[in-house]
Amino acid sequence: MNVTFCGHSKINQTAGFSKWLDMILPSLIEGGATTFYLGGYGAFDGLAAAAVRKQKETYPHIELILVLAYLNRDIDASRYDSTTYPPLETVPPRYAIVKRNEWMVSESSVVISGVTHSWGGAAKTLEFAQRKKKVIFQYPTQAGKE
Repeated sequence: MNVTFCGHSKINQTAGFSKWLDMILPSLIEGGATTFYLGGYGAFDGLAAAAVRKQKETYPHIELILVLAYLNRDIDASRYDSTTYPPLETVPPRYAIVKRNEWMVSESSVVISGVTHSWGGAAKTLEFAQRKKKVIFQYPTQAGKE
């Protein structure tokens, strides 16, 4: 089972997100999740990658894959098991991240969401996941807190 993440590039609840990810990831892995797709941009992606790396200590068979939006950019992929590049060759660069995010959602059964407000790319990715009827684990937020 493939899992992907969507969340904002800037977040305020770092400790809360980390604790939440540490709670839900083991049950997903024990339920069959083996591949975790990450975009590698922003605070939420960093927290998610760190949480998956932590789970690899207990579940060494899981894979952490960095999904590239661009081929011509220098990205440090050393903390991932591998990288992949979706079929984005014909996508204009300004839409590459959006299309990469849609590809990650389409290729996954589960989406772990750290979306806390209704605007921006992460919110649009979550809306796409909802339209695709993916299983979504949403970080519990209280209205007006973010």
